[in-house]
Amino acid sequence: MRVVVLLTFSVFLLVPSMSAQDRSHARSMVITRYGIVATSHALASTAGAQVLARGGSAVDAAIAANAVLGVTEPMMNGIGGDLFALYWDAKTGKLYGLNASGWAPQALTIAHLAAKGATSMPQSGIDTVTVPGAVAGWDQLHQRFGRLPWKEIFQPAIFYADRGYPVPELIHAFWEDATDLTDAESRRVYLPGGQVPAVGAIFHNADLAKALRAIATEGPKAFYRGEIARAILETSKGLGGTMSAEDLAQFAPEWVEPISTTYRGWTIYELPPNGQGMAALEMLNIMETSAASADGPLSAAELHKKIEAMKLAYADLGRYNADPRFAKVPVEGLLSKDYAKERAQHIDPAKANCEASPGTPATSETTYLSAVDREGNIVSLIQSNYAEFGSGITVRGMGFALQNRGALFSLDPSHPNALVPRKRPFHTIIPAFMERGDQHIGFGIMGGANQPLAHAQFVSNVVDYGMNIQAALETARFTVSPQRGCNIVIESRVSSEVRDKLTAMGHKFRVDREYSTAMGRGQAVLHDTRAKVNYGASDARADGAAEPEPPPVEW
Repeated sequence: MRVVVLLTFSVFLLVPSMSAQDRSHARSMVITRYGIVATSHALASTAGAQVLARGGSAVDAAIAANAVLGVTEPMMNGIGGDLFALYWDAKTGKLYGLNASGWAPQALTIAHLAAKGATSMPQSGIDTVTVPGAVAGWDQLHQRFGRLPWKEIFQPAIFYADRGYPVPELIHAFWEDATDLTDAESRRVYLPGGQVPAVGAIFHNADLAKALRAIATEGPKAFYRGEIARAILETSKGLGGTMSAEDLAQFAPEWVEPISTTYRGWTIYELPPNGQGMAALEMLNIMETSAASADGPLSAAELHKKIEAMKLAYADLGRYNADPRFAKVPVEGLLSKDYAKERAQHIDPAKANCEASPGTPATSETTYLSAVDREGNIVSLIQSNYAEFGSGITVRGMGFALQNRGALFSLDPSHPNALVPRKRPFHTIIPAFMERGDQHIGFGIMGGANQPLAHAQFVSNVVDYGMNIQAALETARFTVSPQRGCNIVIESRVSSEVRDKLTAMGHKFRVDREYSTAMGRGQAVLHDTRAKVNYGASDARADGAAEPEPPPVEW
């Protein structure tokens, strides 16, 4: 079985018909009967394609590419972070969901932080570190859907960590933005000679190669019970952290049932809380209550509707999202079509709402990848450290940063997302999947709070405007501003005339450059079950590429 893989650590009505002459997107789709790997880094894409050529499954290729991304995009993702995945089995038509997000240490409590003088959750440092779930997530995926030996799929990542790789342009820029590392080990590993590696400079990480070899040889027990676990515990203890051997050894990912909605004849799937996928689905439900604008996806009317729908969905997300093992999250109510109609009544077609508040539903920095094989089996996977270099703390002698996912907890004990031992925090990273008839698409767009609204814009581009997956990824986007309210960040490719109309409605814009990385870096794959052809797309906002699997040709 051959596979198509896409990644970044991020559809259309008919088979794409847009010609090369009239298209507006920068890149072509990759189209092949064999596999494709699309990631935000070309070396990771190539590694995944090589795994496919060796007879690997979609999951094998996804893990291999993800491991390489942990080497080549160390500020974005790695074995110190968490993972979520969707897997669609073409034979049975079943969609599987995996939540491999880690829990808070048993001793990390609101009282512990209050004793340190904290009045809000810290955003970096040892008290933001939760158990990293990525390695356990890889293991669960491989046990269920892998085909190659576990040890074999880590060889590309070990090679690049040992031998080094040239730093590409956009990753260099992200590296420059993260130079305020206060942890001595982080500075030693990631700022060789005290400097950010230049574009084209060869970056080595021998410590990470050692850690990856241990994982490849011993499996996940090396990370959660063995040599790597001991290094994590020593690092935590030395910085006054609360992580214990039991916190690591007792952690296990959870297989979950995906949540979904329909949007104009397509079915869109996300993972349930503690991730924010329900916000993308609620936003689509609100958007569906009115027709798509005939003036196009970048018209003032269409952008206004999407911006306002985003505000309403995000208000609900902030109010209700939490770990469902600790809080009752009204997912069914939030995703009901009747609730969407009620929420849509709060949208004034001529005026921006600067103070969107949550409703009352009925009760009942990141890397993304996706993969699809010739039989239509699809993996949609996302993995992240959260902030650049996560907590800012690198595990001593192991060459990887620990995530700061705990920063997303609340210290308000009455909030659903309040910090509690062994609880998983609110999570930003979300993989997605959509299908209609013969078309099955794994897609994702990374970037913190950007992700639900970027997913909704991608789906609308495909469903409402008939774009192919490459055009749908590349079309200009808006994203949420840290200031929220009526503040929006928008790409300069949205015309000044449209921006002026939106400003007159009350929207406030910060205009970013074209193909801005602030909009997230997306990837997508599509499998046409009738034609048995695969399509791959890789966002022009990243350094990556969609790499086809080489066919079995004798030269």
